[in-house]
Amino acid sequence: MDTPTPSHSVQTPLIRLEEVCFAYDPGRMVLNQCHLSLRPGERVGLVGPTGGGKTTLLHLIVGLLRPTAGRVEIFGKPRTKEADFLEVRRRVGLLFQDADDQLFFPTVAEDVAFGPLNLGKPEEEVRRLVRETLAELGLAGYENRIIYRLSGGEKRLAALAGVLAMQPEVLLLDEPFAGLDEKTAQRVLDILARLPQTMLLVSHHRDWLRQIATRTVRLQDGKLREE
Repeated sequence: MDTPTPSHSVQTPLIRLEEVCFAYDPGRMVLNQCHLSLRPGERVGLVGPTGGGKTTLLHLIVGLLRPTAGRVEIFGKPRTKEADFLEVRRRVGLLFQDADDQLFFPTVAEDVAFGPLNLGKPEEEVRRLVRETLAELGLAGYENRIIYRLSGGEKRLAALAGVLAMQPEVLLLDEPFAGLDEKTAQRVLDILARLPQTMLLVSHHRDWLRQIATRTVRLQDGKLREE
């Protein structure tokens, strides 16, 4: 499916951060008055040094963390309390940096099915989603594979399958190519390029980001800047 071309002048951002600040410790500011707008159809690469706050920023968007100052607006509404983020998490899919943080069930099929079932989708539709999503990622036949016996790369793909099976409107992808060999990473890149969802992708692989991102922003010293 073709990805829609964003119209920056008329489209309201799906995600808007205004003067967002965050600190884990009082003397260590991770994010310092950050501004970010993510509009429909955009695929934005997020780069920066290790430990610079990229994962923190993704977690703020889905409400796993709360800013110490500033405004988080998702789908045109300010989001401040836990109840505000319940809708966000149904519509925004977050791929964690560490797949083990995302995989909870014994088998691949159970894990991928959890999100759609939690959304109230019929079991027959969920089985189809699981089968099609796994096949798309090259994991056909993995339905009954035991999660803890998978390789690191297979776990990464299973976690991504769980996110995609939710059919989110926005994808937040934290190092989606981590642990993948070059061939598998290229397959994931090709899949992401075909998806219609708006995306914010964190990656240290600049060459792969250039193939998919419509623009790139850098997070460094607590500040976001266009590249």
